[in-house]
Amino acid sequence: MNWKKEYRNLFWIAAVFIIIYFLPVEKTVFKQAVYESLALARWYAREHVLLCLIPAFFIAGVISVFVSQASVIKYFGANAKKWPAYLVASVSGTILAVCSCTILPLFSSIHKRGAGLGPAIAFLYSGPAINILAIILTARILGARLGIARVVGAVVFSIVIGLIMHFIYIKEEKQKADAQLIMPEPEETRPLWQTAFHFFILVAILVFANWGAPKESTGLWHAVWSAKWWITGGFGVLFGLSLIMILKIRWQHVLIAGIPVVLAAVFFTGNPLIPFSAAVLGTSVLISRKEGEPQEWMASTWEFAKQILPLLAAGVLIAGFLLGSPEGGQGIIPPRWITGLVGGNSVFSNFFASIAGAFMYFATLTEVPILQGLIDNGMGKGPALALLLAGPALSLPNMLVIRSVIGTQKTVVFVSLVVVMATFSGFIFGTLF
Repeated sequence: MNWKKEYRNLFWIAAVFIIIYFLPVEKTVFKQAVYESLALARWYAREHVLLCLIPAFFIAGVISVFVSQASVIKYFGANAKKWPAYLVASVSGTILAVCSCTILPLFSSIHKRGAGLGPAIAFLYSGPAINILAIILTARILGARLGIARVVGAVVFSIVIGLIMHFIYIKEEKQKADAQLIMPEPEETRPLWQTAFHFFILVAILVFANWGAPKESTGLWHAVWSAKWWITGGFGVLFGLSLIMILKIRWQHVLIAGIPVVLAAVFFTGNPLIPFSAAVLGTSVLISRKEGEPQEWMASTWEFAKQILPLLAAGVLIAGFLLGSPEGGQGIIPPRWITGLVGGNSVFSNFFASIAGAFMYFATLTEVPILQGLIDNGMGKGPALALLLAGPALSLPNMLVIRSVIGTQKTVVFVSLVVVMATFSGFIFGTLF
């Protein structure tokens, strides 16, 4: 018998027993925190999973199946030219309107296909950090200085953190590079424009389905928001054509799958999630029944869902218990503690803002109104930037999934780099402005 392993098991059993034994279930604050944990999970399921994560899973499946491993290695691998790889990765967020959790399937996909650690990490950080809509909203609501500082900081962070991760694990990256030297040249099964077109349609659906309502009731952004579901529906039609022309699925089958979507859109005009759900279900049935690449796409999408969703669920529950839900409820940690700790511009206040931002969950664009409330309650401009640079790119659920992809040590290094750089960037910004 392996007594070392058994002692470890005994320790965890005893730890769980002690925690459960002393749970303060009679305390009102504990009951409220449990309620907020479930409230955050419900909010996340209603507002985020269907529109954000599921399209992201399908996009990750496209990368995994339709983009050859050799192609990923050619442009993002350990032997790829550094400046184009990091440049593309560092500005990816201007295209992908994603949050710290939605980026995970995409990161996992390119990492598994052989992307170098540095470019993959730059992509992981950049994706949610420089969402173009969030940048514009930051500049308009929190001020141009914070908006510009966020853009510059996010791009620089993604490149610097990616390079540091690359050099920390240079031996491992060299071994990967040596292995990739013997990889054959990519054999394209279809023209590149077809894969790019299919990928672009899915990204467009992800972007417009999640287009947030602007503060103003007029202007271009409001016009796009007002027509977001018409635009999403238009890309849905193009998606159906892509299934027929590129994936060679029979047009009769695509038409049959599209009928419930149209009917749901007609009879449930006030709830676009119903036709969207019908479209997801129809797509899943179509590609799972077509042998070859479509079935491989569905299988890859499902694998990403199985890997990521349970970890996200656990992380969301913990985050809600500790910090409350976006609906305004309070977790076990009172908001006044956070507000009181991030006033002024000390190194500690910036560090605390970075830590708090790293563990909190921000859906796309929600960090701006949250920060506005914190600033109105006395938060300093330096800690505000620190939270902007650490918060959207990280969250507790996000960390749990990253750990499953690159391991505990690399995850700790990545999170530490983000927190440290956000701390000092916020301190410098607060000192200058």
